[in-house]
Amino acid sequence: MRPQDILMPVAAGLCCKPGGFHIDPVRPVERAVITHGHSDHARSGHGAVLATQETLDIMRLRYGDNFAGTTQAVSYGEEIRLNEINIKFHPAGHVLGSAQVAVSCKDTCIVASGDYKNAPDPTCAPFELVPCDVFITEATFGLPVFRHGNAADEIKKLLASVALFPERAHLVGAYSLGKAQRVIALLRAAGYDAPIYLHGAMEKITCYYESRGIALGELRPVKGMKKADLAGTITLAPPSATSDIWTRRFPDPVTAFASGWMRVRARARQRGVELPLVVSDHADWDGLTATIEATGASEVWVTHGQEDALVHWCRASGLAARPLDLVGYGEEDEGDPLPPAEDAQA
Repeated sequence: MRPQDILMPVAAGLCCKPGGFHIDPVRPVERAVITHGHSDHARSGHGAVLATQETLDIMRLRYGDNFAGTTQAVSYGEEIRLNEINIKFHPAGHVLGSAQVAVSCKDTCIVASGDYKNAPDPTCAPFELVPCDVFITEATFGLPVFRHGNAADEIKKLLASVALFPERAHLVGAYSLGKAQRVIALLRAAGYDAPIYLHGAMEKITCYYESRGIALGELRPVKGMKKADLAGTITLAPPSATSDIWTRRFPDPVTAFASGWMRVRARARQRGVELPLVVSDHADWDGLTATIEATGASEVWVTHGQEDALVHWCRASGLAARPLDLVGYGEEDEGDPLPPAEDAQA
């Protein structure tokens, strides 16, 4: 069977007609297979949702108990048959519960990787390489300029700044699902054992991570703290909050942002980021190209991101490649609305 007879891009997203499902659909469908909990991939309103237990739990936290008609939890390595199609979930290393979906029919295997990274991360299962005939890769950082380096070195910059400016608070912009918890874990691994403060929008997902056995040390809500008591501390907040009136509650705050986009200094300046931290939950250029080669795939489909450059690299490497041009996927998301009580109190 030809790959395009198994999976094909349609308006709702990536559709498997023989299996009767879509992968990460951008609009409500009868049956959705969801790779992970970021809101550009995991939307509410589907008739049925298949995902890992963690992804289902995260969707429930964000959208409420009735986010889908029915749900089915799929474990890593578990094979599910949908009509004439077999699907199997494998760790993607992106965030807690993130999965690659291997879609097989007869002798053809297509891996839809979702978002992925192959860098170490103690807050989620590590990326698993899945040999396949066709590999569907993201390209969020699909340009050679994006080489993320060692995240631990970025955390050293943050801690050096905290030591240098003990009279100032440090505000770290980080997305509430995955990035925030990874930054906390990196801080703990670097030996930082002081309390870490959380914006209200961070609390729900971070508590869920802890309930799944991810050790994050002492965490405190920043709400209700006195301004003077926040000198020398680290607070994690959604990126939008770090340029908000909300920051007035902190003494002379140092604004940081943990993102792969911080490799581009112009982006940091545009956002008013004083301390850019190159910490990404996506594969960089080297990670993307190495993973594509290692899968052994003879054909590569590229989606959401810098598609053209990665397609060109694949073709120059002797691989058949094409952009999927799927619409509706973003870089990452803040996911949860900011609690009203957090807004304007100084």
